[in-house]
Amino acid sequence: MPTFVLRLIAPRPNFAQTLTDGEREIMGRHAAHWRPYLERGDMVVFGPILTDEDSYGLAVVETDDEQALREFAAQDPVVTTGTAAFEFGRMAAGTVRER
Repeated sequence: MPTFVLRLIAPRPNFAQTLTDGEREIMGRHAAHWRPYLERGDMVVFGPILTDEDSYGLAVVETDDEQALREFAAQDPVVTTGTAAFEFGRMAAGTVRER
């Protein structure tokens, strides 16, 4: 099954560490938005990545329907509110753990 990597581009490098109350509420809605992919088992990993210089969100999703995934991501509250954006990549090769 095709595997896609989504990188959430935050509005500032320390976004995850310095959320305002409004951003925290949007991020809660963001997490709830992706729950269907988690519940179906299509989401391999989902969450914030913290580095010394940056923070960003990472999701790895297995799906046969790239267009539906892109449309779903476009409806994410972080996107619709202009809080953040996604970069998409399709894994050309690799190994995903057995379920």
